[in-house]
Amino acid sequence: MSAWLGSGPLVAGRVTLRPLTVDDVEALARVVGDPTAFRWTAVPTDLASSRAWVQAALADPERRIAYAVIDNTDGRVVGSTSYYDIDPANRAATIGYTFYADDVQGTTVNPTAKFLLMRHAFEDCGAVRLVWHTHENNTRSRAAIAKLGATFEGLLRKHRRFGDGWRTTAQYAMIDDDWPVAKQRLLERISD
Repeated sequence: MSAWLGSGPLVAGRVTLRPLTVDDVEALARVVGDPTAFRWTAVPTDLASSRAWVQAALADPERRIAYAVIDNTDGRVVGSTSYYDIDPANRAATIGYTFYADDVQGTTVNPTAKFLLMRHAFEDCGAVRLVWHTHENNTRSRAAIAKLGATFEGLLRKHRRFGDGWRTTAQYAMIDDDWPVAKQRLLERISD
């Protein structure tokens, strides 16, 4: 695991983020109900794809820290999220590889998970910059990122492989100076 960001677990309200393990393969294989809802990203949809997804998530612990997202109301694994592109020298990281079960989308699960990651990075680890990437056409993800308080920084053309071609990525970021205001807004959202 990245020595700079550590590995959790991180807990607040309804959500626990704990380091992802190979033991999560079966649970993650059951998370996604309708794979077409995730057409902008690769998510596990069965045991084989879940095994491959978890192996990839754990392959480079210096560059990615993956978490299982646990719903504390029932103890169920309801998704996953990660830090990646971890850059301790510049105290920066990207947050992503996020997906959730249908029944927790639109609840406090995502804002709580992101609050935990941001609070840990900014307050515990001294991060100065967190970044989010999403497909330029993924309006749902873009809205969710903006609602966290991240600032749209632009489009990165041919940024990532996507299917048989390339995707243009919408990039958002938050810096440590933005965190106090974003934190207050998130606390209001997740306390409702």
